[in-house]
Amino acid sequence: MKVLKKYKFQFVFYLSILFICSISCTQNEEKLVVDFSDTLSVDDQKNDVPVKIAYVAISSITSPKETYSYYGDLLKYISEKIKRPIYIKQKRTYEEVNRLLDNGEVDFAFICSGSYVDEIKRGKIKILVAPVVNAKHTYQSYVITNKNSEIKSFNDFYHKSFAYTDPLSTTGKLYAMKRLKELNYTENVFFKKTVYTYGHDISIQMVNRGIIDGACVHGLIFDYLSEEYPDRVENVKIIEKSEDYGIPPVVVPISMKDECFYKLQNIFLNLHNDSIGKKILTKLHIDKFDVASDSMYKSVYKLKEITDNEDNKNN
Repeated sequence: MKVLKKYKFQFVFYLSILFICSISCTQNEEKLVVDFSDTLSVDDQKNDVPVKIAYVAISSITSPKETYSYYGDLLKYISEKIKRPIYIKQKRTYEEVNRLLDNGEVDFAFICSGSYVDEIKRGKIKILVAPVVNAKHTYQSYVITNKNSEIKSFNDFYHKSFAYTDPLSTTGKLYAMKRLKELNYTENVFFKKTVYTYGHDISIQMVNRGIIDGACVHGLIFDYLSEEYPDRVENVKIIEKSEDYGIPPVVVPISMKDECFYKLQNIFLNLHNDSIGKKILTKLHIDKFDVASDSMYKSVYKLKEITDNEDNKNN
């Protein structure tokens, strides 16, 4: 993807947490080398930590504070099940997570569907589970703008400002690239300026406060905020919704031992059958986790092919 240089902003203070899990289940029995400088404990434990630590993460769909609040209970639940303390390793982009998966430095990761399609081609990962939301394994990109704006369609963003989430984000970037292709525009010609926020909630807030003219965001995150924090979307209107895409999965390195794979998978698959787990899922607005397959991501593969071909033309 060709990145817009003109008027591009970097919001360093909005670094998104990416949880990368490590519970010593890879075929390689050597100790994993992990950078602890940006790692936090779920329980804020600082000293006297047991050797067998689980390094856990979730892709940066929201800002660090929101991500921790969103997934904190789930991480604590998994920690109790695997009987190991969980530490959160912070990363900024989806690509950084992919590199960790490539290098076998992690045992499982919650990643974006766009990241999954990018990573599965390298033959380094396999799907563990995928969430089911509103009885579906899919989600959409919402194109949003401020309620006070005269913008009524994607075409109206011509020479306006626009927010992306991450270069590999299906709903936060790739869908917008597809729409630009349909309009026969490149992003540097169409938009006045663009910004990467590295958090769907941040993109929504920028539109809500009138800081940016529009954005494409994770539909389920928007719906979650609408129900839980309506004030955060009170000035936002949805002008377009994408087709359905395969929902972001939980993946593991191809090297994970079968025993560990099925043990971890079983924890996720039975969350909704446990009273505590059910409450956690309800808070997350997730029905349950289910067994998933690569075929669920056909629409994402197609989207990636369209945007990659366009990128190759521009280069």
